[in-house]
Amino acid sequence: MDRRSFVKAAGVAGIAGLAGCTGGPSEGSEQTTTEQSGGNGGDETTATEQPTEESGPAAHVGMVYALGGLGDKSFNDAAKRGIEQAKSELGIAYEEAQPSAAEEFPQFQRRFAQSSSPNYDLVSCIGFAQKSALSETAPNFPDQNFMLVDDEVDEPNVASYLFREEQGSFQVGYMAGLLTTQEFSAGAGSTTTGEKRVGFVGGVDAPLIHKFQAGYEAGVKHADEEITIDTAYAGSFSDSAKGKEIATSMYDKGADIVYHAAGGTGLGVFQAAKEQGKFAIGVDSDQSKTESNYADVILASMVKRVETPVFTAVENVVNGEFNGGSTTTLGLEEDGVAAVFGAQLGSEIPQDVKDSLTESRESIIAGDIEVPTTTE
Repeated sequence: MDRRSFVKAAGVAGIAGLAGCTGGPSEGSEQTTTEQSGGNGGDETTATEQPTEESGPAAHVGMVYALGGLGDKSFNDAAKRGIEQAKSELGIAYEEAQPSAAEEFPQFQRRFAQSSSPNYDLVSCIGFAQKSALSETAPNFPDQNFMLVDDEVDEPNVASYLFREEQGSFQVGYMAGLLTTQEFSAGAGSTTTGEKRVGFVGGVDAPLIHKFQAGYEAGVKHADEEITIDTAYAGSFSDSAKGKEIATSMYDKGADIVYHAAGGTGLGVFQAAKEQGKFAIGVDSDQSKTESNYADVILASMVKRVETPVFTAVENVVNGEFNGGSTTTLGLEEDGVAAVFGAQLGSEIPQDVKDSLTESRESIIAGDIEVPTTTE
């Protein structure tokens, strides 16, 4: 089985060209290494560390991102914030891998686990699509700590983290339902008088994304049972053109607001909303900030704090408290998910709508509102 080999970038020009750094390594400075995957010249892993003179990094972490990679301004970028927080606050070093296809998940998981230079204290697997690969990788490397976001692997060396996406989606669905039933105008968007219609765009048609859809639909219906909900899946988390095509069709049919759970595909939803003078709802990160060009049509985002389990898992390893074999679930009560009003449009949303969302949040936490996790 092949061992990870590292290509050290030498000199100021090499470092700057490969990693965007302004200078070469020096005592106390950031050190960057890069590795090109032998099977695909387009795949790159990068490493960052801030070594100390005495002991070096507190831990080495390998990050295997979900499909779509960094720059999605949503799910993967949220995970990146978590590992950057760990680097800043805990003094760890990390390396990143961005698979371009699901078939590459086991390759990168194994490479981190097999590495002896450095030995990785934790391999972080981001996204439900990594479950199958990790279910085979983890038992083969029983001394390697892994963490998985968005699914469960029942192995003593895997810490699993789940979210109650349906709860946060209920909240933004409830908001959409309340707004589509009234005349509302803000920023570059407005609702259609007399039309009660909203939409949902999913990325890959998978059980996890069904949780977003189910919660959203339940929230919409909580506002008004007569609201029409259009749904469609793009089949990808990185096809903004398809996202725009789907959302445009929904707006043409009369939808006032479209919520996406589609990663980078969601950019197309925002583009369609702006062109059509309608509204959109973001996901995972506050997309009124990460996609600020569309802040005038993004009413809110269903923020899923992926950075929290990424940071927590690293912190547990650093503190010698790795919780392998356990599953941690984060919902509204744990502040793992939340409906976050848009940076530009939030102040324009009527107070009675905001008050209604505060009440529904409390009711969900108390168990008075049970939010479905499936669309069946």
